[in-house]
Amino acid sequence: MQPFRIHVLGCGSALPTLRHNPTSQIVELRGKMFMIDCGEGTQLQLRRSRIRFTKLGHVFLSHLHGDHCFGLIGMISTFGMLGRTAPLHIYAHHDFEPVLRSMMDFFCTGLEYEVVFHPTDCGREEIIYEDRSMTVTAFPLDHRIPCCGFLFREKPSRRHINRNMIDFYKVPLSQINNIREGMDWVMPDGTVIPNERLTLPPDPVRSYAYCSDTRYMPELHNIVNGVSMLYHESTYGDDNEANACKYYHSTAAQAARVACEAKVGKLLLGHYSARYDNENLLLKEARAVFPDTQLAMENNIYDIV
Repeated sequence: MQPFRIHVLGCGSALPTLRHNPTSQIVELRGKMFMIDCGEGTQLQLRRSRIRFTKLGHVFLSHLHGDHCFGLIGMISTFGMLGRTAPLHIYAHHDFEPVLRSMMDFFCTGLEYEVVFHPTDCGREEIIYEDRSMTVTAFPLDHRIPCCGFLFREKPSRRHINRNMIDFYKVPLSQINNIREGMDWVMPDGTVIPNERLTLPPDPVRSYAYCSDTRYMPELHNIVNGVSMLYHESTYGDDNEANACKYYHSTAAQAARVACEAKVGKLLLGHYSARYDNENLLLKEARAVFPDTQLAMENNIYDIV
């Protein structure tokens, strides 16, 4: 199968610390690189992760709090100094476009590449990117300002050719593509060989849901149901559940509850409050609800299978 990986560049929350960078991730899928959020220092984290700047073509911003977008203008400027010519596509709430254009007019004059802005509607679920192999869907979250999550989902692939059966039934090479598309094979004597005998099942469809800053949403499991991996903010532990509600964030146990209700494959925690010197407390509380949970950590890579 083609690689489907999450590169964590930052997993801290709003207050800077020496332990964590502000939020940013790279989704690597079928050779393409997509960035989710771009907190301060993200381009340095790209360097540390040895991800080539030229491979990044799309940036998705969940919302307009600084710890999720302060790094964008610096990265755009750096791309210009490196001689980028390919367009860079930015997906964000429509209020960000005039702010972005103003900063670019001041700091990024003379760019030799186009920055294409795509306004997102944080109030509804919609596909905001699509190509031949995947879709990206934005969906609403419950934060203090308009905020959305992102669902990356592969499209179903074709069945695989069973080379042994193809050879056994002497199917000519000219018919291989037809077999891949689902056609049966009719032998010279009229015998029909069903496609299922000539092929193997396709690769399973993989998916990744990114749930940025949000209160616990009882209905969220309907949107992220069955995803291969769920990233869900876990700013607080159970000791600060009141603050989580007050500031429109979630606890680790609430994140795990979403994962459990949605029957996801794995849960990845992140967006840790600076008050915690050790996130193992959050991990323990989440695993009590949903055992297959991991902590997101900077410069780690998480494979989606």
